[in-house]
Amino acid sequence: MALPAQPLPGGPDAEHTRLVNLTLRACEVARAAAANAADALGLNAPALFAAVEECERELDSLDRELDQRVCAALANTSEAERRELLACMKCMTDLERIGDLISTFSSGARVLGRRIENADVQDLIRMATVLEKMLADAHHAFSTRDLNRAIAVLRADAELDRLRNLLFIRHVENPEGEPRVESIQVMLMAQSLERAGDHAKNLAEEVCHFVSGHTLRHVLRSNDKSYEQMFLAWLREHQGRN
Repeated sequence: MALPAQPLPGGPDAEHTRLVNLTLRACEVARAAAANAADALGLNAPALFAAVEECERELDSLDRELDQRVCAALANTSEAERRELLACMKCMTDLERIGDLISTFSSGARVLGRRIENADVQDLIRMATVLEKMLADAHHAFSTRDLNRAIAVLRADAELDRLRNLLFIRHVENPEGEPRVESIQVMLMAQSLERAGDHAKNLAEEVCHFVSGHTLRHVLRSNDKSYEQMFLAWLREHQGRN
């Protein structure tokens, strides 16, 4: 259960630190959920499926606590602190959604059990593992203000898209002409992980925003460049002026 929205002893700085730590804790919980989901799919272990559900419940609790406390914490803070707390709010929303999506994936794996084909199992485990790494990098980027690690999260999303597309081709186009089973459920599971990856990208974008003061969406975009390429170009230009 979430704690009541009362400031901690020590004043606004302590409350600010608490809310940042809640967000970092949520990153850790979401990463653990992805790791447990991958292991649960590979081992078909009830305890691991239960661990995913426990992670989702904790993420819900963290989301509620931050929501209750953040408005009061925004008062009497510097611009940089407000930017960081706003990033916490946005990140927590994405992390709570990631928890829901991983839980949906895990529920599908538990229902299908051993009926998922080996090739699909391997690709889905790979997707969950990539997502786990993205969340670990997002945690590191947020806690250390590491823009390079945030950009690594943005780049990793392409691998999730590739694996999702591979699964879709296998089940929809089926170029080998092999009989396929549980195609709809497998594709829904893949889509859940791919959407979780999109939310992980949002975390990285928020880190870039509150660290640099510039959102990727407001950097001038050319048609042939990705967000991360644009942001890297902006960073090089900005650093060259200093």
